[in-house]
Amino acid sequence: MKNIEGKVSVVIPTYNESGRIVPNLEETIKTFNDFDCLWELIVMDDGSEDDTYELIRELSFKYPGHLIVKKNTIHIGKGRALKKALHYVSGDYVVFLDADMDLHPIQAQTLFDIMRLDNADIVIGSKLHPNSVVNYPLQRKIVSYCYYLLVKLLFNLPCHDTQTGIKLFKAEVLQKVFPRILVKKFAFDLEVLVNAHHLGYKIAEAPIVLNNQRRYGRIGTSSFFTTFWDTLAVFYRMHISKYYDRIDYHRRKNLAKEFRRMRR
Repeated sequence: MKNIEGKVSVVIPTYNESGRIVPNLEETIKTFNDFDCLWELIVMDDGSEDDTYELIRELSFKYPGHLIVKKNTIHIGKGRALKKALHYVSGDYVVFLDADMDLHPIQAQTLFDIMRLDNADIVIGSKLHPNSVVNYPLQRKIVSYCYYLLVKLLFNLPCHDTQTGIKLFKAEVLQKVFPRILVKKFAFDLEVLVNAHHLGYKIAEAPIVLNNQRRYGRIGTSSFFTTFWDTLAVFYRMHISKYYDRIDYHRRKNLAKEFRRMRR
């Protein structure tokens, strides 16, 4: 990553992570320092009810100019937190990471290598990649595969796993895609990738090493149903109501109207 031209923005959403957030962020910072590239770390706290935000804020004084911490006043969802974090991104590349360290940040190197070799605009970690090494419960493996089949049926995306927490984007891709995004929770990743693919951006997959750090998962049954309905909603907006295409039409129309007004 020493050969990267430009700056890397690492974005981590958090919610009630006080028990592990400081060592996890310290490890992330050490990793990107070892990469010897220009970087910043933006942590978006999604309305934590514990002292997660206060701990990160205290840590930020140790890394001025590198560690940026922001907070939502209420808990809205991971997708909304990531979307809001983009307002503070100043890099040419954006890496999404989860706060729990299931996926060690050193794996970002693999994503950058694949982006360069495949000339991709987006590289996503995939639990279903044949070279991935995953250590997590059988129930989650079954859910991941069933969701892959659903996504394949509805969208025919050129990837197998939209939900793994490590992703790499060229910043201009997110600047183009994020204004179209409505999902605030777990189907956010899917909506981003569906829209990026629709706009012609190239998506590649990378193998990962996943070590489950939690004895019990944080995603309950209600989250599965929410993700399912949000997935169907993305399908409806993309293929039935054509909402995403209408966004572009109205933006172009408003820009043209504004341009004519300025010429008067």
